[in-house]
Amino acid sequence: MKIPVFPISRRWLRALLLLAAASFIPATASAQVNAEQVMSIGRNVMSMEDYMLAIQYFNQAIKAKPYLADPYFFRALAKLNLEDFKGAEADCSLAIERNKYKSEAYKLRGFARQNLGNDSLAIADYNIGLGYNPLDKYFLFYKAVAQTQRKDYNGADSTFQTLLRQYPSFEEGYTARARLHIARQDTVSALADLDKSISLSKSLVNPFLLRAEIEWKRREWEKAGQDLDAAIHLHPDVADLYVNRAFIRYNSDDFFGAMSDYNYALDLDPKNTSALFNRALLRYEVKDLSRAEEDLTGVLALDPGNFHAMYNRGLIRMESGQNQEALQDLEAIARKYPRFYPVYYAMAECRRNMGDMKSAMRLAYHGDDLVKKYVANPEKNPLDRPAIAAAESNDARQSRDENDSESEIEVMEKFNRLVTVADAVETQLSYNERIKGRVQDRNVQVEPEPMYALTFTPTPTSLKTVSNYFRELDDLNQQRLIKRQFYLSPGLSSVSSSAEDLFNYAEDLTSLLASGKGRPVDRLALGVTQAMLKNYDEALANLDKVIGIDDKFTVAYMARAYVRFMKSIADQKSARDNNGDGADNKALAAFDRQASAAVLQDVIADYDKALSLNPRLVFAWFNKGNIYYAIGDYTSAMQCFTEAVRINPEFGEAFFNRGLSYLQAGNKHQAFADLSKAGELGVLPSYNILKRMK
Repeated sequence: MKIPVFPISRRWLRALLLLAAASFIPATASAQVNAEQVMSIGRNVMSMEDYMLAIQYFNQAIKAKPYLADPYFFRALAKLNLEDFKGAEADCSLAIERNKYKSEAYKLRGFARQNLGNDSLAIADYNIGLGYNPLDKYFLFYKAVAQTQRKDYNGADSTFQTLLRQYPSFEEGYTARARLHIARQDTVSALADLDKSISLSKSLVNPFLLRAEIEWKRREWEKAGQDLDAAIHLHPDVADLYVNRAFIRYNSDDFFGAMSDYNYALDLDPKNTSALFNRALLRYEVKDLSRAEEDLTGVLALDPGNFHAMYNRGLIRMESGQNQEALQDLEAIARKYPRFYPVYYAMAECRRNMGDMKSAMRLAYHGDDLVKKYVANPEKNPLDRPAIAAAESNDARQSRDENDSESEIEVMEKFNRLVTVADAVETQLSYNERIKGRVQDRNVQVEPEPMYALTFTPTPTSLKTVSNYFRELDDLNQQRLIKRQFYLSPGLSSVSSSAEDLFNYAEDLTSLLASGKGRPVDRLALGVTQAMLKNYDEALANLDKVIGIDDKFTVAYMARAYVRFMKSIADQKSARDNNGDGADNKALAAFDRQASAAVLQDVIADYDKALSLNPRLVFAWFNKGNIYYAIGDYTSAMQCFTEAVRINPEFGEAFFNRGLSYLQAGNKHQAFADLSKAGELGVLPSYNILKRMK
């Protein structure tokens, strides 16, 4: 059982915010009033936990006064609350460059570095801060925790002694020192510190969790259960607490209570794989085989690489007489772990049940042979011992994070699982609610920011700083040749409420053109209207005529490129629907490749033509990047997005999409840098993806 220890940073961060706000020195009287106002609003917004909006205010202050340290510092604090630790570290460094005496910046940077696994650099920052204030509570506290994580136990003990001598009522200090004692395997001292922490405050969950962990290791089930009851009382909405209490109840022979806890955990978090897996084992134990198999199938839907779920499902299927289905699971394991000898005995049993005695004997002999070779020479013939990913130790995970040793393949597989098992998108929140608070905790559908299309609908107000302006479009609107105004918007907005108006407008334009009085701009307007109504064939026909009349009409090329791409998608979907379930997969795949080639040839040609007329047309570069991303050419996509951000360094969507392209290519380091920048520029999903990819 793994006791989930709550992030102990939340209360510290609130204290740090108060300390930081108190230490903020107003700008001098000669400073611009706007910069002062923007900073003040940003800090007020952040105090209400609107971190994304606060970042935008601090961005404005940085533009007005780039030499001030405070806007960078407060932006770092907002990023820290969004768990963008790399971005927070970078902003703290910028604040320190501008004011090396700002001690709170060292504290914040050290904390960010701790969360990034860079404990030695964090300690260096804390030492600088302690040089300014040797008895600062949080510098001492963070330093002691970092020393514990670095296994400098003597140093940590000395720092804790100084901390608790100066602040004897600091309950978090006793809890953190208990962790040090646990690392030293001194559970007696750890329990004494945890008891002290709980006596000082019964509103902190970590002391109860740590004490429960010690108690369950001692098999003191009743005491462990009481501490978990207290933790659940403090945080009744955390599914993992019920999973852990179920483990305690199971070991206390309270099967009904354990099942009740697993069920409630899944009510809170339907995608909690630990609860699903453990409930499956409990159901198997009481011989509820069909529902045990159902739970393990749910685990594999969420985590396709979960070895133990697949192995156990294979055994359950075999026991319930589904030998062929069991073999599929067991053979998949054997392909991935060819020296995991138990799987061969299980496959042999399946073959025996199916009457294939020859294959059964061959598989059993192969399992015996693996064991004999291992016994004869373990180093030369090691056996596969795959571990459950969820049971990976904190130390191992931290070590991997410090070394950043994930291979490109691992990063790609992890990201693709994130895409295919994406959680449901929240659709009921209003705009202000959606951007408020810890947006990194709100799971989003992982998809690139959409291409820009020519429409008659203005872009909704958002945090994103990019302007949808380009010269040719503005010139066209300034001429007021038609009654409506063209806009460049991300994607074609829903037209359900304005469909009748669009149909009427299309009829008016069609009549005007039929009379012979129409101009290219009228036909362009008709093409845009038909595209908004998803009549891509007619839209494309009209845009072709516009460009046939004026082959230097940049706006028309932008419109036609988008329509061509959308028409290709519609054609592919129609082909799949028409073929139905009995479709020839090879024929469909060939069609997809041909359609992609057509997209690459026609759509890119239109964007290239627009770029030849206006090389700084950033939206053409961005849309080109999206086309390449859609067909899986991530290298070309990255090149296009790079050109877009070169032209406009505040194009958050381009940073975001380039970040996704880097993830698809397995480059985690560059992806995180881009997603952090995109979040800073107001692209909300960035922080959630950063959190889920860590």
